Amino acid sequence: MSTPPVVTRKGRGARERITTAAATLFYRHGIHATGIEALIQEAQVSKRTFYQHFTSKNELVEHYLRGIDETGGSPMERRLDIDGLAPRERLLAIFDTKTTARFRGCPFHNAVVESAGELSGAENIVRAHKQDFADRLTAVATAAGANDPWLLAQQILVLFEGATALATTLNDTAPMVHARAAAAQLIDTACSHTSVPETGTATTT
Repeated sequence: MSTPPVVTRKGRGARERITTAAATLFYRHGIHATGIEALIQEAQVSKRTFYQHFTSKNELVEHYLRGIDETGGSPMERRLDIDGLAPRERLLAIFDTKTTARFRGCPFHNAVVESAGELSGAENIVRAHKQDFADRLTAVATAAGANDPWLLAQQILVLFEGATALATTLNDTAPMVHARAAAAQLIDTACSHTSVPETGTATTT
């Protein structure tokens, strides 16, 4: 069966359409599985127009990841910034997910796994993003009153990344539910302040 011809759309907006196509196809099908032909078909541009905006697929991958980073990360990561929620609830909100489609997890994690050391530019973007996310977690953990905000942030980050990866592998969001419960226990322990009796205080009987 022959591939249908690409119907190109003229005028402005080609770069935006390419970017939107990349965001859709890279996340849904994977970076390696998405070729240039699929991208130009989805974006409705010619191959010549594609290369006028992006010199290579690798450049588009980096642009795709930077775009997600600039908006605060994945939809789950962005829940850390929900207005009106207490810090504790914001820390837990990152584990909340509802989807009827195949669970694809974190686009940054997926990109690094697919890269396998071949896309150094993309990997640098991912590392910088995850460090920034860890810093954001630390700031919210501080606002929640954690005794050691950095440690709590690292523990939540490990739970989040591990649960997201497992949920992606199983195509089942149950790991996110279990990770949320574990995170709640960690938060409550980290934010518990035990009063210590003053030295020298006499005890009467």
